[in-house]
Amino acid sequence: MILSIQQQINQYIWDYDACDPAAPAAPFRHFLQLAVMVGRDLMGGMITLRAMSLVYTTLLSIVPLLAVSISMLKGFGVHDQLEPTLVQILAPIGEKSTEISARIVEFVENMQIGVLGAVGLLLLLYTAISLIQKIESAFNYTWRLRSSRTLMQRFSDYLSVIMVGPVLMFAAVGITASLGSNYIVDYLNNLPFMNDLLRFAGKLLPFVLVIAVFTFIYMLVPNTRVHFGSALYGAVVGGVLWQTAGILFTTFVGGSASYTAVYSGLAILLVFMIWLYVSWIILLIGASISFYHQHPEYLKWKKRDLRLSARMREQLAIQAMFDIARAHDRPSEPAPILENLAAYQQVPIEMMQRMLDALESDGLLQRSAGYPPAYLPGASLQRIRLLDILRSARRAEEDGYHDSLRSDAPVSALLGGLDQDLANRLGDTSLADLLKNLEDNASDEDSLV
Repeated sequence: MILSIQQQINQYIWDYDACDPAAPAAPFRHFLQLAVMVGRDLMGGMITLRAMSLVYTTLLSIVPLLAVSISMLKGFGVHDQLEPTLVQILAPIGEKSTEISARIVEFVENMQIGVLGAVGLLLLLYTAISLIQKIESAFNYTWRLRSSRTLMQRFSDYLSVIMVGPVLMFAAVGITASLGSNYIVDYLNNLPFMNDLLRFAGKLLPFVLVIAVFTFIYMLVPNTRVHFGSALYGAVVGGVLWQTAGILFTTFVGGSASYTAVYSGLAILLVFMIWLYVSWIILLIGASISFYHQHPEYLKWKKRDLRLSARMREQLAIQAMFDIARAHDRPSEPAPILENLAAYQQVPIEMMQRMLDALESDGLLQRSAGYPPAYLPGASLQRIRLLDILRSARRAEEDGYHDSLRSDAPVSALLGGLDQDLANRLGDTSLADLLKNLEDNASDEDSLV
């Protein structure tokens, strides 16, 4: 009976195909799929491990990061909002948030950038940037990205985070403070029906502001193009979790006085580290939800460590080269970038990336200089043989270990015969011939109509 119920639940969740545009929309089942996949990632341990790493880096980098940000933004007059902003962020800690915020502000004010000298300034910048680099690394892992930003990209993007991030947080606190002004509240309360509306807006506003900040982070930090809808989806879930966790954490801290008696002066640091850990986990969970929302093909495979059979690799390679050739021959086709090629075959991006890397190393295709790079045929379509594509697919990920396998003479003869049969079957059939077959079939269908 238990197994039957479990099968029914799995069938209800996984029978919905988010990749199928013809399938009727099922937002709740799609959300359940996302929740299951993120739960598996969380149980796998990498999210918690990276959250612990970010806690350590945050403790080392928060003061230099704030010092650099405030020094850059003093012209905007936002530096006076530093302590109120920190109090708002650390509010779940309870009454200790004011003390921790005051200590951090004191450290920032004592750090005089003008008298550090060139070496000290470089070390300060390096410490501040290391936190953002660690966050990018965690996000790139979530998005299955193997390449990081170039040096120039890091400089411009990290500078945006250092400058825009604090402005968003300070603006959020400023808006909240303005709404809390007695003059504004008294004036609005005199308007009809505004009392209940203001009360509702006051409860809703913190969620909206957190969601806006999370959306900004999810779109900017990963080294890939994140769709606004996917970033917003993850930010909504992450923002609700963060606010809910803050309420629960406040209740926990307020109702537990034993930690102060046990840890004495270290209690403040301990509570601060626990809240940082919870916050980073929630931020990474939201990033994971954004990833699965933008790439629903991962929901079909249900595993992170993905492997293909030999036949599937051959099909993946032939179809990818066919798509690239078709886009090269017909400019109206979708651009052959990595995301489009993977989405067409409904396979995870890293699967497609490994195959494209193998084809590129064999000279069968090349990348354009744009961003994101488009894939182009490595030679004329008449010179690219289907036999070479299949051989490249079969050799993919060998990494030079093929010769290390021991093979007796009968086995080697059998494998050699299979290779020869494949060569006899395909001959010199080129990618252009395969593309011509598509055109001929389309012409035959038109004539039948």
